[in-house]
This record gives sequence, C-alpha cells and structure tokens, in this order.
Amino acid sequence: MDASMSMVTLGVRDLETSRRFYLDGLGWSPAMEVAGDVTFIQVGPAMLLGLWSRAKLSDEAGGLYQGDEAAPISLAHMVADPESVARVLDDATRAGGVLIAPSTEREWGGVTGYFADPDGYRWEVAYNPSTDPVLGPILGPGAAAARQR
Repeated sequence: MDASMSMVTLGVRDLETSRRFYLDGLGWSPAMEVAGDVTFIQVGPAMLLGLWSRAKLSDEAGGLYQGDEAAPISLAHMVADPESVARVLDDATRAGGVLIAPSTEREWGGVTGYFADPDGYRWEVAYNPSTDPVLGPILGPGAAAARQR
C-alpha cells in the first residue's frame, strides 16, 4: 500500500447541521453531494472531507462508535502567520464551533489553538514556522499561504 490518503470521513449525528457548519459557517464548497445522505468537500489537491451519517459509517466500518463522543483524533488547518490562528478560531466559533483552546504560543516555536465542530471533532488551527526540508513544504508558512490563494 502506498503512503497516501484520499479522504477523511466524519461520522456526523445530523448531516444538515454539519453541512451548515462547514458550508454556510466556514464558507467551504461541496465537491459533490447526495442530498440528505452525504457531502464531500475538497480540502486539498487530492483530498476530500466526507460528512456522512455516524450510524451508517459505524455500520459499514464494523461498529466504529461506542457511546456519543467524537473519535479521538484531531484534524489540522495550517495558516501562514501567527495572527491568523486567532482569526480562524474566531471565524469557527462564529460559525457555530466551540472554542476548545485559544491561540497559544508553543515551545516548538509555533502557534496553535483548537475548536470543535458540531459533532465534537477537534480541529487544530496552527502556524508552523518550520523550514525543515520534509515538513516545511507541507506544514510551513509558505505551504499554508499557497493553499490559501
């Protein structure tokens, strides 16, 4: 298997609530939708975010969920400068997200903060000043700025 990922699917309790948060609240655009069933949002050159029924995803994938908590993962949104972390967190909370951790300078030189979507999925908003030859082109400020164009 090659080291690649094409899609992350979030199992959501209420598709319309999640759809409103991501599309209307955050201003993202659907790549494709099946009304009342699933929404796909292109979040990178070859990456989709799927919003699909939590129950259907759990059934199809062999009983993923126990209880009512979000999966213990975080998704990341990289920004080009430290000030944008707070701005994006503010935008997300205005859209209906919940602030989990405010914009904070980290010991490794970056700035991060977290919000939760309507289903509790954690999104890290981060500025990473890395110039490392491996991480910089993916996570660094230049890469974040290029994605925001």
